[in-house]
Amino acid sequence: MDKKELLARVKEDGVKFISFQFSDVTGAVKSVDAPISRLETALDDGVWFDGSSVEGFARIQESDMRLVIDPTTYAVLPWSPADSRRARVFCDIYTPESEPFEGDPRGTLKQMLAKVQERGWTFNVGTEPEFFLFKRNGGEHVHPVPHDIGGYFDFSADDEAVRVRTELMDALSQMGLEVEVGHHEVARGQHEIDFRFDDALRTADKVLTLKYTVKAIAAQHGLVASFMPKPIFGINGSGMHCHQSLFDEKGNNLFFDPQDDYHLSKLAYSFIAGQLAHARAMAAVVAPTVNSYKRLVPGYEAPVYIGWAQTNRSALIRIPRYTDGRDKAARAELRFPDPSANPYLAFTVMLAAALDGIDKGMTPPKPLNHVNVYHLTEEDRKRLKVPSLPGSLSEALRELAADNVLQEALGPITYEAFTRAKWAEVEESRTHVTDWEIERYLEVA
Repeated sequence: MDKKELLARVKEDGVKFISFQFSDVTGAVKSVDAPISRLETALDDGVWFDGSSVEGFARIQESDMRLVIDPTTYAVLPWSPADSRRARVFCDIYTPESEPFEGDPRGTLKQMLAKVQERGWTFNVGTEPEFFLFKRNGGEHVHPVPHDIGGYFDFSADDEAVRVRTELMDALSQMGLEVEVGHHEVARGQHEIDFRFDDALRTADKVLTLKYTVKAIAAQHGLVASFMPKPIFGINGSGMHCHQSLFDEKGNNLFFDPQDDYHLSKLAYSFIAGQLAHARAMAAVVAPTVNSYKRLVPGYEAPVYIGWAQTNRSALIRIPRYTDGRDKAARAELRFPDPSANPYLAFTVMLAAALDGIDKGMTPPKPLNHVNVYHLTEEDRKRLKVPSLPGSLSEALRELAADNVLQEALGPITYEAFTRAKWAEVEESRTHVTDWEIERYLEVA
């Protein structure tokens, strides 16, 4: 969509306001809003804003930043009132010298994708973000109370959660996401909405779109939508499994080899090996909160140990089965990312790890088929050479600090800003007194 087409489209859609959107280093969506009359000027000149207060952007003396609109990301926000209809566009961030800002997460992913584009490849990702719908139960604070009592794939003819989820899928479809399926997840109040895979940049845009659309529609029903990885003790947390593949310019799936037992090519095996080799450092970016590591524990279907398999959902990377002849469906499912991640940075390190494996001709260890890794003893895992993921955000950040490949992919500005924000989170959580500590120690200590 070019400038002329976009201006015609907003007029046809009756848009009154436009949101120029971008993300900070943690993945929070930021927005500069304007009347639609400002759109033409913004398309020509960009939108100037003060970046000094945005996490991971600039120092005070370097605060001026310019948003450059990506017209292909235009979408009307379907929950906005007709008399004040709003639309959004995602933007790339530039410096006053008209150079791409190195701390822009979207720009960081674009730079990484340029490396595969030079090879004539496209990095495709399909995500499965999970989330909870909670009821408010008094006051400004939300104590998690599941919105429904459904379980995995449960159906009810008159389920309020189904009505909300249907409205969510309709809104997402209006915003350009090709929704494939929505369903109850394992835990009460937990849901998943899957959309068709796309190139990594568009998929990252869609993940952000899904998150704030779900939150907006839930709020209209008096509910709180949460993408927190582990909001409730004792039940499954929320993940964001990522299905990955590489295609060439002719649309051929480079992961597919019909002669292989798993129908995987040599390139696919090296892709998998690279991600396994860098998994402990990747964790800091794809599972980036203190809370993430309360999901990555044995017993709740989340991966804990580093390995791959086809028939084993406890593995870090799973190779989904598919019908013979569907070569485009060959893919590697990375199962430890969660929806608290900044998708631009998550996809950046996922691709960097995979390319390192490809460039070095790495080969993965034997698959963990028919082995429930959770039931293995520590001695068994050592014998089988099955390492584990970090047990905390601090441990993951230390792994990232030792991984030059992922640091280079993020770039010095983004890496420094990201780790600064995450170490601050670690320190804040370390000094915070939790309900568990009060219940455990208050009267017995």
